[in-house]
Amino acid sequence: MRTYRTRPFSSNQRLPDLETPPVLHEPEQAGELLAEFIHCHPRLMILTGAGVSTDSGIPDYRDGDGAWKRKQPVQHREFMESYETRQRYWGRSLIGWPVIRNAKPNPSHFHIAELEMRNHSSLVVTQNVDRLHQKAGTQGVSDLHGRADEVLCMSCGYRCSREEVHERCAELNPTFQDYKAEAAPDGDADLNVDFSGFRLADCPRCSGILKPDVVFFGDFVPKQRVDLAKDTLKASDGLLVIGSSLMVYSGFRFCRYAKELGKPIATLNLGRTRAEALAELKLNARIGETLRASLDHL
Repeated sequence: MRTYRTRPFSSNQRLPDLETPPVLHEPEQAGELLAEFIHCHPRLMILTGAGVSTDSGIPDYRDGDGAWKRKQPVQHREFMESYETRQRYWGRSLIGWPVIRNAKPNPSHFHIAELEMRNHSSLVVTQNVDRLHQKAGTQGVSDLHGRADEVLCMSCGYRCSREEVHERCAELNPTFQDYKAEAAPDGDADLNVDFSGFRLADCPRCSGILKPDVVFFGDFVPKQRVDLAKDTLKASDGLLVIGSSLMVYSGFRFCRYAKELGKPIATLNLGRTRAEALAELKLNARIGETLRASLDHL
């Protein structure tokens, strides 16, 4: 059986340098161009990334050139093999998780939901784990990298809400709630303290390792999610990428697949993407305003 591992673009984690900076499109102009693309290709599969959720207060990982803004996220193997890594992850989560828990959909999420309502979206495949597309009303959503609001036991399959584990960790480690740090993506935080005394909340059923139901780096995207997206893309008129640099192969693979199928690709992102050579339409523009303008022209 073929498996699909999440892995980055390259060892230096950035796109090639340009002699001149990319042109920034004004939202009205970008919206007109996107509306023309949708008119020509009315039924799209939409792939979204962290740039869709930044206006909801959830930080992203990369800058406009695809380079890391902060330390790389936790690796699956390290999380599973290292007690210290799990202490650090869950300790930081006491600060970072509430940011995602309390986040509300922003205009971009609602505009994407409206594209579905107008029958321009066959499926939203999101690399985000915040569930904000669902909260905005989109019905057809595939959480490619899982969901941060649920926790899974890696031994017995016990499942519970993230909030339940968050509360247990807070009760076990009352002094950690006094720390302050900048939130990081996916429920993490930029907190650097001594975590050696942090007490973990293990599985209440079998004492196994609890892990958010999220695909960490180095983990595998479930095959059925990839197959669903590929089948949807095959039946769609094209691919629209919104708010993703596509630096992680788990998302970029769908651009390559679209190219193999002869499906047109449009990208809307504030900054460059890995699909520069593949996309028919490349829009470097503010996402929410551009989507609003495109809806006005449809």
